Amino acid sequence: MFQAHRFGGRHVIRAFCIVLICLAGPVRAETRVPTSQAEISLGFAPVVKRTAPAVVNIYARRIVNVRSSPFSRDPFFQNLFRNFDVPQQRVQNSLGSGVILSADGIVVSNYHVVGEATDIRVALNDRREFSASVLLSDEESDLAILQLENAPDMPALPLRNSDSVEVGELVLAIGNPFGVGQTVSSGIVSGLARSGTATGNGRGYFIQTDAPINPGNSGGALVDVNGQLIGINTQILSRSGGSNGIGFAIPSALVAQFVAQARAGETEFQRPWAGLGGQPVTADMAEGLGLDRPGGLVISEVHPQSGFAAAGVAAGDVITAVDGQPVNTPAEMIFRMSVAGLGAETTITRIRDGQAEDITLALTAPPNEPPRAQVETGRRSAIPGMVLSTINPVVVAEHDLPLAAKGVVVDDPGQIGARVGLRPGDILRTINGAECSDTDVAQALLAGAEGWLTLEIQRAGQRLVMRFRL
Repeated sequence: MFQAHRFGGRHVIRAFCIVLICLAGPVRAETRVPTSQAEISLGFAPVVKRTAPAVVNIYARRIVNVRSSPFSRDPFFQNLFRNFDVPQQRVQNSLGSGVILSADGIVVSNYHVVGEATDIRVALNDRREFSASVLLSDEESDLAILQLENAPDMPALPLRNSDSVEVGELVLAIGNPFGVGQTVSSGIVSGLARSGTATGNGRGYFIQTDAPINPGNSGGALVDVNGQLIGINTQILSRSGGSNGIGFAIPSALVAQFVAQARAGETEFQRPWAGLGGQPVTADMAEGLGLDRPGGLVISEVHPQSGFAAAGVAAGDVITAVDGQPVNTPAEMIFRMSVAGLGAETTITRIRDGQAEDITLALTAPPNEPPRAQVETGRRSAIPGMVLSTINPVVVAEHDLPLAAKGVVVDDPGQIGARVGLRPGDILRTINGAECSDTDVAQALLAGAEGWLTLEIQRAGQRLVMRFRL
């Protein structure tokens, strides 16, 4: 089940297989066998010379609060005293890579490299260094857009439409693995539309490559033999921490949308909201849905405020494509909608009762109705300093709540709320037996609690009851 509303083994390329890169005129990949020693010795050097100057090293620092308790390693006392130690500030350093995308110093990297950083330094391969600031970042997509400060005319890589990439294409991964300096590795595109395998949350959508990628390559470039950027290296599957020949890159189509939003002044990535619940169609389900083969997403739930609902999509429908591109997993649909962007019109292919139909609809943000009415509980509350919101589509998308969720959600439990076990995203169902319909009711119930406080909450589909003396 998914919520569609939320939406870091080498191949040795033998000489006779090397693709010839022409030095004059438009650069095109050739598939013929090299005919001379000069062509054989050429290799990927022209591509590297053209692309390497636009791949940078990124050094980021962030200040984090770390709790240091004398009981932290004691198996008996570590949980008992975990909230009584004094937090201390420490500096964390991270090392990664990035890619310059424009002459005015727009750089793309991974969120896990620069996210929440307080100081960012970007080093070019010609040893020049610049400070940078984050324009837009998104933890879920693991992308961040940076702006170099006081940077002159910068070398940049052109973006290729990642939808044109095919399995088997030769690619180069450029980055700074293990901090040894800029490194180039070669491989092929091993797979497309890989979803969930790299991050484990089912939301990622990746190009898979066997070009060796290691820690420090994160945020670096995956380029084709024409020197065009097709992806941003982000993750690997590995038991040892080193490359095992399964690496993942974020497709350039999503990078392009991030750059467009950053240039438009957005500081957080804006995703269209579908308001759908569903699951991939399996072989067992295909026949009953009137399909000749498994594929697409069968819809189980549609939020009444969703644009899909307004377009006539209902539970039981199967969505097989978005803008002509097949979607077989939730991550693929999230990706396609994110690439199209807010305000765009998109065409979805729906199958109902065995009949396919194209439906055009506008991609919109989740509506803020009913009003969120966010509040912070006061000093006289049973749990002071807690931030609450009335659940609406915006809150559902933000916390990845069930589509049918109603009532009040915990945005921030605050210091006391965290101590009693509350977490962001917890839904307050009842307080001392009284139903929480909105934040005004919840605030009044908490302020009026005396003696004992009983909370019934919903967390990740489970019902929990907390009871403690005031």
